[in-house]
Amino acid sequence: MTVTIVRACLRDGRGGSPTAVLDDLPLTDEERRAVPARTGASHAVFLSADEATGETSLRFCTAAGELPGCGHGTVAALAVLAERTGTRDVTLHTRTGTLQGRAVRHANGVLEGWFAPGPVRLRTPTGAELDDVLAALGLSGNVPGAVVASLGRPRLLVPLPTRSAVAALSPDLDRLRAACDRSALLGCYLYSAPTPDGRVTARMFAPSIGVPEDIANANSTACLAARLASEGFPALTVDMGDSLGTPATIRAVVRRTGNGTRILVGGAAEITGGPRGVPVPPPT
Repeated sequence: MTVTIVRACLRDGRGGSPTAVLDDLPLTDEERRAVPARTGASHAVFLSADEATGETSLRFCTAAGELPGCGHGTVAALAVLAERTGTRDVTLHTRTGTLQGRAVRHANGVLEGWFAPGPVRLRTPTGAELDDVLAALGLSGNVPGAVVASLGRPRLLVPLPTRSAVAALSPDLDRLRAACDRSALLGCYLYSAPTPDGRVTARMFAPSIGVPEDIANANSTACLAARLASEGFPALTVDMGDSLGTPATIRAVVRRTGNGTRILVGGAAEITGGPRGVPVPPPT
């Protein structure tokens, strides 16, 4: 199969999350799961684009299995579409529903992907959910402001007071995976108190889906934008990946409409490898 490698959610032209993007084929589950590991990426995106209608279907996979959605994978797919056809609006179909996206190719060659991930549902975590995850993270005491946020799958958002507190995290990943599995959580997204202009440092741990720590997580950033909109933040700039030596930045904007709040999330991307052939294991 032919794979393109995209670094999604760059920070000032550097870093970004390496993501495998390829045109969808009739592959087995085993073949899909093999793509991330064989390309050095944490996620793979399988796209089926209809350039005549502007509609594209996306499927996402890690080594652990298929995901209903992936934010930075969506940014990577939109960057590939922008490289192929230039700036355009795109209707995206995923397992979680239909999304509206925009593929952007700037005159200086910079690629961007932006999309509206849909409504975010927020709820207060139960005491057991919170205590279980905090213990796995090595955090103790009261952590006010934590919420469970869902964009198809729930994840726990946990605020910490400073960037250094976020950087110092060293979770027990086996214990965290067990805690998230017990509560059917995708993972845990921890973030620092936002600066007055809405800049945040965040880390996302998702061992339950085969990703110990994410370089970039756009869907959780959209969830955070919904969480902080009521606190007067119309836009966020979220830095991730520093703990992994690969800086990434995701941006989110909150738009007020007659039907409520609409979140847009996105980032810059660079195509660094591809298309190239990648072997996959034979079907069993």
